[in-house]
Amino acid sequence: MKMVLVSAVALIDADGRILLAQRPEGKSMAGLWEFPGGKVEPGETPEVALIRELEEELGINTWESCLAPLTFASHAYDDFHLLMPLFACRKWEGIPQAREGQVLKWVKPQDLRDYPMPPADIPLIPILRDWL
Repeated sequence: MKMVLVSAVALIDADGRILLAQRPEGKSMAGLWEFPGGKVEPGETPEVALIRELEEELGINTWESCLAPLTFASHAYDDFHLLMPLFACRKWEGIPQAREGQVLKWVKPQDLRDYPMPPADIPLIPILRDWL
């Protein structure tokens, strides 16, 4: 089975809310909510990939020193296995803006279960709730 490495982040604002992005129509799992991030390209570390993805998807900049490893997801989908490190980030430059047709929403940790997510993301919810 093919292994896919994806890097994701829990962006945490001053009020302790986490940014979720809704997958746009036309993408797999459209309509589900997820943590921002994306595939790690050959030659990239998960941190470098995440910094690139945040700039591309949200128009914000952050640094490796601001990405704290938090946990990871390991999930078998029908046609691939996802491995996804999840970082926490409280410091970035710019205001997150949807650059790829996604809807963005700041969510309190205790409300994360109210948003339908891909199966790999669901086990991350209690970790974020307990950590924040």
